[in-house]
Amino acid sequence: MLPRRKLLQLAAGAVALPALPRVARAEAYPTRPIHLIVPVPAGGTFDIVARLVGQALSPRLGQQIVIDNRGGAGTNIGTAVVAHATPDGYTLLLAGSPGAINATLYTDLDFNFAKDIAPVAGIERAPLLMVVNPAFAAKTVPDFIAYAKANPGKIDMGSGGVGSTGDVAGELFNLMAGIKMAHVPYRGEAPSVTDLLGGQIQAMFSTPGSVMSFIKASTLRPLGVTSSRRMDVLPDVPAIAEFLPGYDAVSWAGIGAPAGTSPDIVDKLNAEINAALADAELKSKLAAFGASAMAGSPDDFKKFVAAEIEKWGKVVKFANMKPE
Repeated sequence: MLPRRKLLQLAAGAVALPALPRVARAEAYPTRPIHLIVPVPAGGTFDIVARLVGQALSPRLGQQIVIDNRGGAGTNIGTAVVAHATPDGYTLLLAGSPGAINATLYTDLDFNFAKDIAPVAGIERAPLLMVVNPAFAAKTVPDFIAYAKANPGKIDMGSGGVGSTGDVAGELFNLMAGIKMAHVPYRGEAPSVTDLLGGQIQAMFSTPGSVMSFIKASTLRPLGVTSSRRMDVLPDVPAIAEFLPGYDAVSWAGIGAPAGTSPDIVDKLNAEINAALADAELKSKLAAFGASAMAGSPDDFKKFVAAEIEKWGKVVKFANMKPE
């Protein structure tokens, strides 16, 4: 029979053994390709951001970043995949503003965006543009507000769908300006822009990539930028916040992981993402569609996401939004 002291030593060693592989895995991570779930179809700005980040991160991590598009249900399908994935750092989410909006827009999801997706790092934020058909009477934001108050219900605002970033940006404008535009949802931003060009609707809050060419051709008129400051590429277009202090509505993207992912893995990913965002080439590529890098710690990103969920929750309630 082994002495009691020897038994205790063996037992302690047995307890410690399972922890060793976990430490080793955290230090060696990653040892195989990482899947980045993009909760929208391929081809749009959100997808482009994922591919730019993937290209920048692969050589830094020494593993391929596999872009996996899982579009549908307003980004909820792809988000659910990550929310229910094994928290080992090999399934990540390109999280964005739709996730923060959906957190209160949908009441029957089988995941909780705030609790089931661990914030890893911000990537970029980009303003929208408030644009009108050139035939519309208003030429400035104050003109627009005055016209809306004098003609209630006569402004149709298009968007890419109920709960889209353009929709909530417009409803936040309604809330802060004390007006009421009629929301006309479309299945995507492109058909909304087409009808704005044709005069079927009067206004939109659109991503720059969808309307910049029409602004340059003077077939759409920009009235304001939805971020707190002006865009470098459109320095003569004022920020809406210059007329409605505190107004801020941006499209953003960042990286999330399943809740429970090792803090060591989260910190390693965060450090490499921030290093990639410091690169002038990636900054230039993001700036091409009006975006700016959003570097910071996991806690910075967590606080940002929480603030977005709170802000859009108020707008969803104000506008009595219901998912399509």
